[in-house]
Amino acid sequence: MARSHRPGTETLVVEVGGVRIGGGTPVVIAGPCTVESRRQVLEAARTALDEGADMLRGGVFKTRTSPYDFQGMGQKGLDLMAEARARTGLPFVTEAIDPRHVEAVAAVADMVQVGTRNMHNTALLKEIGRAGKPVLLKRGWASTLAEWLCAAEYVALAGSRAIVLCERGIRTDPTGRHAHPSIDYGILREVRKATYLPVIVDPSHGTEAASKVPAACSRALEAGADGLIVEILPRGWAAKDVHCDGHQSVSATALAAIVRRARAAGR
Repeated sequence: MARSHRPGTETLVVEVGGVRIGGGTPVVIAGPCTVESRRQVLEAARTALDEGADMLRGGVFKTRTSPYDFQGMGQKGLDLMAEARARTGLPFVTEAIDPRHVEAVAAVADMVQVGTRNMHNTALLKEIGRAGKPVLLKRGWASTLAEWLCAAEYVALAGSRAIVLCERGIRTDPTGRHAHPSIDYGILREVRKATYLPVIVDPSHGTEAASKVPAACSRALEAGADGLIVEILPRGWAAKDVHCDGHQSVSATALAAIVRRARAAGR
């Protein structure tokens, strides 16, 4: 996947349910952090569609820091994401966190995500690669560029070369608060030099604050990101109404502004 092996190669265009990632116009992927109920995911999907997003996101299997936190709805969540796609026409991406889940996820989802905690899970990377679906590969929160690209190679060698990289923030300490996330905008330029794979940015996990997401989106687009993956609240909902990541999920109004910015960046 290195540019040194194929010099002059343009950025790869990865097609996901008719959406072209890397095709010149930045895409916006939007939805809840975690699928928590039918009402929540369908209303979030409608919000994403109404405000112009290109794809849906929503976790059905979740790796949580605390074993006591909500771990996702599993297969039922997959079924709800499929229903949301049927109602809106938006393709969706969701994460597989265990090799045993890959077949089920790949059978339903349009794109399979590798989360930051699993970027080094080579058994999972191989299984996802064998599934043959487009892959969204998040950078580990303390990983080098070389490690990130080697993870992509594991996926590609197993069978899937339709890979989109995702910068989701690294662990830093700029505010004196231990291990605060910070988006590494500089790595976007280095990714362009090193590989022809498209790269998007996750400003929700990269800032951990809904108020900071719009500015982070603008900066990511200025740095040349091929897209954004944003956590949102259903229209009219508040952060307290969801179990997971409500504090970093933006409103419908904010999403509309983010989409407008992405469209302008592609002109």
